[in-house]
Amino acid sequence: MYNTDMANQLTNNVFDTALIFEGGGMRASYTCAVANVLIENGIFFDNVYGLSAGASNTVNYVSRDTDRIRRSFVELVEDPNFGGIDTFLQHKGYFSAEYIYQEAGLPGQFLPFDFETFCANPAKVTIESFARDTGESVYWTKDDMPTLPDLMIRVRASSTLPFVMPAPNVDGEFFYDGGLGEGAGFLLPKAKRDGFTRFFIVRTRPREYRKQIPHGLANSLVNTSLWGRPHVVKALNDRWWKYNQMCDEIERLEQAGQAYVFYAKGMDVSSAETDFSKLAASYEMGYAQAQEELPKMKAFLGL
Repeated sequence: MYNTDMANQLTNNVFDTALIFEGGGMRASYTCAVANVLIENGIFFDNVYGLSAGASNTVNYVSRDTDRIRRSFVELVEDPNFGGIDTFLQHKGYFSAEYIYQEAGLPGQFLPFDFETFCANPAKVTIESFARDTGESVYWTKDDMPTLPDLMIRVRASSTLPFVMPAPNVDGEFFYDGGLGEGAGFLLPKAKRDGFTRFFIVRTRPREYRKQIPHGLANSLVNTSLWGRPHVVKALNDRWWKYNQMCDEIERLEQAGQAYVFYAKGMDVSSAETDFSKLAASYEMGYAQAQEELPKMKAFLGL
């Protein structure tokens, strides 16, 4: 855990730029290293946005717990309760979401969350999820997370993949991954509405990556399994072009000097990777890249 004094250390020094974490499942093993490099070098954003795996990066970064940041996407796979085909067949999800998000982070458990520091940090937090039955993008802030269980269920909701994981119930509604929402993987539209014109965007893909039109047997099976959820099916089928539009917009902002974009250049793992050694190597590659880019990061931020 980052060694911090509550009274003196929990201040922020980046106020005019929104920090945005892209999702990407276990690819966040690469980009969570960026969060650690920021913390270790005293770069503290006052406004942090994230969805899916980026929601975990968001709340972990605001809690300033460098150990948990890494363990969430590396060591967690060694927990026997993490998931797999057995939990999938038990309808708990291929990733055992209730355990990962709502149990492992409790005090004394495998991955305890420093809720005290999270609350004490004056940084604003926004995470996104997708309402299963209405198709609406829903945004939650610290005001919606007055307790640790309130936070955990919302991070889980932001990270719940259709078909792969059961939709959690939050205040009477069911939710899926925030990547199905308006930004198709990025909270850039929301950050813009909040008044930001400068952005620090942490990508889990290389610059050239664009999604392809969904097709094939796997896509047909998912659509068939979700036939009673038209909003979810539409969001899944539309996401490829919405995501690509966002990638183009991010590049335009970068070219205009309004965005610093960290692209995961050495991404060698998939969103569903569960091999510890591969995830550990992914973290180290992300850490090395973030250290290499640190001078440019500071220059963009005026630090």
